[in-house]
Amino acid sequence: MSNSTQDRELILYRLKNRSLEYQDFSGLDLSDRDLRGLDLSGINFKGADLRGANLSCAILSKVNLTQANLCGANLSQVKLDKSNLWGASLCAVDLREADLREAKLIEVSLIEANLMRANLTAAKLCGSILLEANLNQANLTAADLSWANLMEANLIEANISQTKFINTKMLGAIMPDGAIN
Repeated sequence: MSNSTQDRELILYRLKNRSLEYQDFSGLDLSDRDLRGLDLSGINFKGADLRGANLSCAILSKVNLTQANLCGANLSQVKLDKSNLWGASLCAVDLREADLREAKLIEVSLIEANLMRANLTAAKLCGSILLEANLNQANLTAADLSWANLMEANLIEANISQTKFINTKMLGAIMPDGAIN
C-alpha cells in the first residue's frame, strides 16, 4: 500500500471513530497526498505542506491554512468557506468551482491559479498576488481586492458588483466585458 493510500486510510479511520474538527495538523507534511472528498472542517493546517495534494471535492469549512503551502494542489470544487488562508502559497493551484465565500485570502500568492467559476463572494483578498490568475466567470460580489495585484488576470464574465478595487494593480487584466485594462 502506498504512503498516500495509507495516509488516506488513516484519516478515514479517524473520521469513522471521531470527528477531526479542531484537530491540530499544523506544520504537517501532507504533500502529494490524496485527501479528495474528505470532510476536514475546522482543522488547523497552519504552516502545513500540502503541495500537490488532491483535495478536490473536500470540505474545508472554517479551517486555518495560514502560511500553508498549497502550490500545485487540486482544490477543484472544494468548500473553503469562512476559512483563513492568510499568507498561504497557492501558486498554480486548481480552484475551479471552489466555494471561497467569506474566506480570508489576505496577502496570498495566487500566481497562475485557476479560479474559474469560483465563488469568492465577500472574500477578502487584500494585498494578494493574482498575476495571470484565471477568474473567468468567478463570483467576486462584495469581495475586497484592495492593494491586490491582478496584472494579466482573466476576469472575463466575472461578477464584480460591489467589489472593492482600492489601489489594485490591474495592468493587462482582461475585464468582464473583454476589455484589456
